[in-house]
Formats: sequence, C-alpha cells, structure tokens
Amino acid sequence: MSAADGRPRLLVLRALGLGDLLTGIPALRALRRHHPGHELVLAAPGRLAPAVAATGCVDRLLATDATGRQVPGDLRWDGPAPALAVDLHGCGEESLGLLRALEPRRLIGYAARGARGAGWRADEHERDRWCRLLRSHGIPADPADLLIRRPAVRSPAPGAVVLHPGADAGARRWPAARFAAVARELRRSGRPVVVTAGAGEAELAREVAALAGLPAGSVLGGAADVPFETLAALVAEAGAVVAGDTGLSHLATALGTASVTLFGPVSPRLWGPPADERHRILWRPERLDGDRPGDAHGESPDPRLLRIGPEDVLSELRALPAWAHEGGDGDR
Repeated sequence: MSAADGRPRLLVLRALGLGDLLTGIPALRALRRHHPGHELVLAAPGRLAPAVAATGCVDRLLATDATGRQVPGDLRWDGPAPALAVDLHGCGEESLGLLRALEPRRLIGYAARGARGAGWRADEHERDRWCRLLRSHGIPADPADLLIRRPAVRSPAPGAVVLHPGADAGARRWPAARFAAVARELRRSGRPVVVTAGAGEAELAREVAALAGLPAGSVLGGAADVPFETLAALVAEAGAVVAGDTGLSHLATALGTASVTLFGPVSPRLWGPPADERHRILWRPERLDGDRPGDAHGESPDPRLLRIGPEDVLSELRALPAWAHEGGDGDR
C-alpha cells in the first residue's frame, strides 16, 4: 500500500472538469492535512495537470481519459493497493466500484457500505457536500478553504475585464450579442476588455469581439485552451471576470478576483461562490422555478439565463468594491 518512497498512498477520484477540481479543493486540502504522511494521488483528466499542481495539495496526478462527466472505464493504478481511496466523483456504485476494484484498505464515498449516516443530498452545495462526507468519517473539512496560489507569470492583459462567453453546454451560454453589449459599454467607459475562449470556442469569442468593436488581439485562446498558468495570471490580475457558471468563474473565486457570474440553469445555491462582496451573482428564476435545476446539458440557453440583460451585468460590475474604489467608470 506504499509509494516508491515508502509512504502509504491515498487515492482520490474526481475525474471531471476545471470547475469541479476547484470546488473540490476544500475536500482535497482536508485530506492532505489529515493524512500528511500519505502520498495523495488524484485521478483526474491529464489536461488539468497545471491546475492540479496549483492546488498545492496533490502529490501526483493519475491521468484519466473519460469524456465529459463520465466515470473512467479503468484507472491505470500500479503497485500495491491504496491505503485509502475516496470517491469525490459521484454518489453511485459506478464510481465507487472503480475504487473498490483496487482493494483499498479503507474506502470513503457516499455509496460506500457503512457510510456512517452520510447520505447524498441533491440540494446541497458542491463544496459543502464533499466536506460533509469527510467530516462524517472524522476528517475535519472547511468548505471555505478554497483559495489557490497566484501564478508566478504575469498577466498578458493586467487590469482588463475578462469576458468568457463559452460553456460546455448551450444551456449555460449567455448570448454573444449580450456579452458584446457589455464589452462595448466597458470600452466606452475606458475599461480594457479581453475575451477568453476554450478549445473550439474561437468563433464564439471572435463574434463577441467583432460585435463589440474590440481591437485586434482582444481574443485569447480558441484554437486551444489558454495555457493554465497564463489563464490564471490573466484572472488573478483582472479588473473583474464576467462568465457563466463555468470553470473560469470558479477560477476567479479560487484566486479571489472580483467576478460577476451568470447562473442558469443551475442555482448558485448549488454551485455559486461563497458569500463575498467581491463575487456578484445573477440568477433570475421565476417563482415556480425555485432552486430546481433545469437541463444543465441542454442545447439552448436556459430561460433563467435569458432573463439577465447587459445592464444587469453592468450594474453588478459597478457594485463591486474595487470598481467603486477606483472612482467609477473612466478612471482607469
């Protein structure tokens, strides 16, 4: 059950995206503190390696190759079985069984036998959910322990407002024309603006920039993801970040950068930033909607997202403490 250097190994499964990794940081930190003598191995997509390193609490990444939110078919585990395996991926037998097959000495997960009363709650915030699971097994965990180190490299656009129109599902994509309207007003008031794009999102980002009349070079990424260290530096030094409920909004939270996050179809009560004046949220459910989530993987923008207008975003930006401290629009 030991690593090459003799340490027992602790394996955590969270083979999901950037936002999932960042919301899982409090649980990962709790495991790191509670098991300081273990090698902590995280099973997650290989493309997240730089972000995993930035958490400061993982010793080794075990790269997985599942697509989307699927459970990996297998784990390329070598050597003795883990001393402890923890399922932070889901609540079913599929993910837990993947870890059970490695025959760990101890197994923690919502579907695990003898879970000590820790039952899955569909209406629980993602950070709270995993911390509660660990606490039920005697491992202290604080959902607020989510900040990561600032990158060593400098931002390619210090002070710029970062707009991120992309998302991995149409249901969470606010219309490009509305992002452009926000960008135009920001530029009119003297605020520099950049538009970020993940791999395959170049056309969307260029549409926003063109509609807003942004200068050449305002779009970062698109043909491929922006390298994580560059993206983290951009966010860390940004005037603010405006995005849907995506990995970039969670990165702003993890770096303590002012942000405005547009929610729909999933409530901020489940995935939103912690209560903090630096992080503004926009969520427009109708009375009958409540916090009930819509289709997070739908092709069309969720109706709750479409109830948000450009002026709503601009109003939230103006309410940010840093915005007021700078003396209002046009003073940068």
